Amino acid sequence: MINSTTLAPRKPTFLLAHSWWDVFPVTMGLLHFAFQIWLLFAFPRLSWWALVPLGFFYSYCIAWNIESVAHNFTHNNYFKSHLLNRAFSLIESLTIGFSQQFYKTVHRRHHIGNSDRPDKDGNTRDWFSIYRYGKDGAPESVWKYSLLGMFRGSNEIYQEMMKGGRKIDDVRWAKFEDGAHYAWFAIGFIINWKFMLYFLPFYYLGHVMSMMVGYYEHFQANPDLPIAWGVSTYGKLYNFFWLNNGYHAEHHYRPRVHWTKMKELHTAILGDDHAKDIHVIKHSHLLGFLDAA
Repeated sequence: MINSTTLAPRKPTFLLAHSWWDVFPVTMGLLHFAFQIWLLFAFPRLSWWALVPLGFFYSYCIAWNIESVAHNFTHNNYFKSHLLNRAFSLIESLTIGFSQQFYKTVHRRHHIGNSDRPDKDGNTRDWFSIYRYGKDGAPESVWKYSLLGMFRGSNEIYQEMMKGGRKIDDVRWAKFEDGAHYAWFAIGFIINWKFMLYFLPFYYLGHVMSMMVGYYEHFQANPDLPIAWGVSTYGKLYNFFWLNNGYHAEHHYRPRVHWTKMKELHTAILGDDHAKDIHVIKHSHLLGFLDAA
């Protein structure tokens, strides 16, 4: 049987919960956080020739972080210690600009629905299904989905988090993280309001890019066939830096499997003769429009 137990990495004996390879996403997440702080304090000394490309790089980093570091953290905690997981969750919240715990709730629903089509009442289980706001059974346009995505669904998500059975500590922590990132932005305005006026458009662009990645992770997938719930791309460089996010059909098929075991999961699926059902694109998900053209 192919599952997270049979494909579990050898567990380390110190700090990390699942794999020594998790040092990589943790370090990269911390570097992203440090880059954000550096950009704030370096802003007065930098020319626009430097600020513009750095801004676009920051936007790219947001999309990369959400879809790799933060994404894998929603499935498998990086640390054995609850306190360290909370601390890293807070750092991620400040870095990507929304609660990591909030993200876990959204992502849980994403894997329940798997970008499903609307039911007879027009609802989808996945709050961010590409079909949710589409018409006549077709997915929404990539531009509308990407440009409006970060403004959708927050009330539904909070209502879901407040339902009975949810861990009250997780709900409180999500609210704390949410307040913390707003306070973080407020501190930025106090330190240098001009920087924040420069920063916020690139922050928004990063979330647009993240939504675009999410769109092409499911565009032309088959929401009715488990092995084909996602769209995969197997570029080595993309999968190295994005923590095997390219194995997206495989990930949706077995979402608890650790990111370091995606290639083995792919091989196992090949052995079961299911690979023919997976929609594969040549480019990274962020450039999925090149395959869709």
